[in-house]
Amino acid sequence: MAAEDPDGHRVECRLDELLAERGMTLTELAERVGVTVVNLSVLKNNRARAIRFSTLTAVCDALACQPGDLLRVAEPARRGGLIDGH
Repeated sequence: MAAEDPDGHRVECRLDELLAERGMTLTELAERVGVTVVNLSVLKNNRARAIRFSTLTAVCDALACQPGDLLRVAEPARRGGLIDGH
């Protein structure tokens, strides 16, 4: 299970998986979307704190996917057998 982010969210990006499924590189996606490889890398490595809807739309168009295919909410971290101390 994923640990909660220090900023209080558990949103994870599945960009690596989608690229692999489509046989596409991050560089190729960056060229198609018009975003830098560095910015996509930040997203891919779950370090992004925000994404513009226009960028999300372009990524989804390029990967022929829906936002829910790209982003997911991880399970809460378990603490002492309880979820979030409850």
